[in-house]
Amino acid sequence: MARYASAGHLAREMIRGKLRVDPVYRELLARGIADARKIVDLGCGRGLLFSLILGAQGNGNRPALHGVDIDPSAARTASLALGDEATIIEGDLATHAIPPCDVVTLLDVCHYLAVPVQNRLLEHVRAALPPGGRLYVREANAAGGAGFHAVRIAERVAAIARGDGFRHFAYRSVEELSQLLDAAGFTVVATPMSRGTPFSNVLLEARAPA
Repeated sequence: MARYASAGHLAREMIRGKLRVDPVYRELLARGIADARKIVDLGCGRGLLFSLILGAQGNGNRPALHGVDIDPSAARTASLALGDEATIIEGDLATHAIPPCDVVTLLDVCHYLAVPVQNRLLEHVRAALPPGGRLYVREANAAGGAGFHAVRIAERVAAIARGDGFRHFAYRSVEELSQLLDAAGFTVVATPMSRGTPFSNVLLEARAPA
């Protein structure tokens, strides 16, 4: 948390709570994401994933980190927290060019994008990855019953708090996302990623053919 000393008390408490209850970060570390040479986090927010990766690497060989977020406040916080250990860009995922990399992450991001934008983005990610490259997508499963309704409520409340309460969310089922990734040329494995939460979140690991 020392990296976020200048972020303000509220931001630090939100980050601390996210780390405490959200299983996706530890899961990604367990899957060896920190061993990649270059990681691109699309919708990186305050840079929490990168902060954990850098902590896991200690003083060893660190990956090149490239993050993009459309929220200027979040991108600024990430830049301050990570300094010259990561490149953070304020940008729109609908138009941002994805650099060549080994791993791409899209954590709770796709539903903010219109369906055609989601489709194009996944194609661009596939083009940026080498054989054996990995894409991790964490999203709510639109076919997830009560857990999905919990996600919808939480997202709407958060949108209202941001002054964006009428925005549209483009949720999709795990089956639909898996088919989309398969059509883009990936091999896909889906894992429930809602442990300790009321939400119907799923982590999709999509690998480019070796």
